[in-house]
Amino acid sequence: MNKLLILLLSLVMVSSTSKLVKTKINDEITVSLPPGFFAMSAEDIAQRLPSVRAPLGAYTNEDRVVDFSVNISATQWPDANQEIAAKFFKAGLYNLFDKVDLISEGIHEIHKKKYICFEFESRINANRRVEGGSEPLLKYTRIQYLVEEGRTLVFSFSCPRGMREDWEKVSDEVMKSIRVK
Repeated sequence: MNKLLILLLSLVMVSSTSKLVKTKINDEITVSLPPGFFAMSAEDIAQRLPSVRAPLGAYTNEDRVVDFSVNISATQWPDANQEIAAKFFKAGLYNLFDKVDLISEGIHEIHKKKYICFEFESRINANRRVEGGSEPLLKYTRIQYLVEEGRTLVFSFSCPRGMREDWEKVSDEVMKSIRVK
């Protein structure tokens, strides 16, 4: 019953996302996010986006199951060689997850900047030694890397794999709305 209620609420939210809301990440970065998305708390970030670097921005929906984040990668490319960087980041994705089913990949121009883009479904196997850890974590993710001299920005949109059909178009719209000065 709870799953049905969550699904119905998600469908209502997705149907109301035709108007994205312009969101300022910082002085250089803006993105348009679905209505109802809000900044994650420090606890949300620590639990769901573990990293040595705090994200520049992290947002989630009201149910806290659909996320968008922006981070600076520790990896820098001195010459901004996107073809080599794309191979490196793709290999990194396969190392992060137990299984990756790549849907699409490529280099796309968005607002006069070239982004390395990956769209995929992933699986992280459960840790059977942890109580309640018997189910794998299945996700749908769209990730974009903006490789510039001296920094690499990482934009990520993810949701549970079972909600992919509901959020795939929205994730595309969100990623195409990114503007970096």
